[in-house]
This record gives sequence, structure tokens and C-alpha cells, in this order.
Amino acid sequence: MMHKSGFVNIIGNPNVGKSTLMNALVGERLSIITSKAQTTRHRILGIVNDENHQIIFSDTPGVLEPAYKMHQSMMTFVKSALTDADIILFMVEVKENRFKDEDILNKLKKTSTPILLLINKIDEVDQQFLEEKVAFWKKEIPAAEIYPLSALHHFNIDNIFERIKELLPEGEPYYEKDALTDKPEKFFVAEIIREKILLNYQKEIPYSCEVEVEEYKEFADIIKIRANIIVARDSQKGIIIGHQGKSLKKVGTEARKDIETFVQKKVFLELYVKVSKDWRDNDNQLKRFGYNQ
Repeated sequence: MMHKSGFVNIIGNPNVGKSTLMNALVGERLSIITSKAQTTRHRILGIVNDENHQIIFSDTPGVLEPAYKMHQSMMTFVKSALTDADIILFMVEVKENRFKDEDILNKLKKTSTPILLLINKIDEVDQQFLEEKVAFWKKEIPAAEIYPLSALHHFNIDNIFERIKELLPEGEPYYEKDALTDKPEKFFVAEIIREKILLNYQKEIPYSCEVEVEEYKEFADIIKIRANIIVARDSQKGIIIGHQGKSLKKVGTEARKDIETFVQKKVFLELYVKVSKDWRDNDNQLKRFGYNQ
């Protein structure tokens, strides 16, 4: 059998379950998952290998109307995922009434790239509602193959995975056969810390934060990590730290436990909070944080 390899890109509105799907398909927790929109900011590759296949899954930020330069950069990740895909996984939520970006929807209608249209969270509706939604999307994108699924409960994941393998083009692997992702461990450490910020703070605070791993030193029995939580305004610094540092300590404890699980080693984590005024609209800062590639 000839070797097959290709890029499988996941596209959809915020909060439809793209990261949950990515993690289910890859079998590793690569994308952070919270109930908040805009959790995924970067394009993250997860690589699945077997003897005859290399599937490079790409989780992209949810489609949104840009309010900052950071959002514009996030949307370039989405648009590039449309152009370099061998297979597109277009994900919608079963209760979703419309797709936010008409331009992307029109490109999906015109593309010759195979599309698997995944209707997620079907456990939340009855059969009649689901059938109506399937009919709606068949009319919207006639060329797409439609798969109802529950990414959270892994319903229909195996069928989707097998169909992806059938559709993959023949070709040599793009990455080493033991590769799991294109991102370094430091990236995922920062993402785990950012996830804890999303879970522990409300309103605008989580969206104003970035995490930068300043030091990552691996020793025989421990990994020492120093990371900065970057906020956009002075007033946000105090909120992140909290009364007597309790809020920051809680984030640090929760993050350290998850990082230890991820790296399979004991971790010493130091967290600091720094202000970088309006970093979301600063080209130099965005480049530093990996948004302007």
C-alpha cells in the first residue's frame, strides 16, 4: 500500500467543539478547552501516524469579527487553513442558525477540496431537529459529506477518522513519523497556564492576557519554569494577582498539576504578572507572541 499523508483542517464558529474534536482525533490533549469563546488563538497542529498514514490535523481559532490586530492575525490562521487543506472539517453546532463569515462560507461552497461537514452536540436535540439541520446544511453546501457527531462523547469519531484516511492523498510524510505536533513543549506550557486564566477570571480579563514562558530548564528530576502573564492595563495586574496573591497562587497550582501530567515530570513553576500596554494592537508584541508569522 502506498503511503498517504495530508493536512486536515478544522474550521468553524467559536465554541462549536473544534478543540474537543482535535483532541479526540489526535488522542492527546493539545488544544485547550473551556466554555469561553476565543479559547484557541493559534493554529495548532496535531499529528497522527501509523504505518501507512500521516494525518496532520490543524485546530484553528473560531471565526470572529476582529476587534484588535490580534483578532486579525487569528483570522489569517483560519483563512490559510482553507487554502492549504487536503481535507476540510467544517464544524457546526446542531443549534447553530448561521455561520458568522459569509466570505468563508462562499469559499467552502466553491472549493474542490473534500469537505466533511460535522454537526456537533447532537446529544442535545431530538431526531427530527437533527434531520432538519442535516437537510439545511445539505442545501447550503451540497458537495459536503455530512456527519452528525458528539465530539465530547466520541460518538461517530471512528467513522470520521476512517473516512479521512480514505480521502488522504498519496504522498511521503511531511514530518518525522514519531512527531506529535509542530509546537515545542514551551508552547503547551503557556497554553495550560492561559487555560487556567480563562477558567478563573471573568469578563474581559482572560481575553486581555497572554502568557510567555521566559525560562524552561529541564533537570534530571524536575523542570523549572518561569512564566510571565502579560496584561494590557495596570488595573488588570491587581485583579490577576488577587488579594494577598491568592488568585495568582490558585492559577499557578492548577497549572503546575496539569503541566506535570503533560510533561510526565515534577515541575517547579514561577508566575509573574507584567503590563504591556495595549499589546493586542501592538505589531511588535504580537510578533513576539507568535501572532504575526
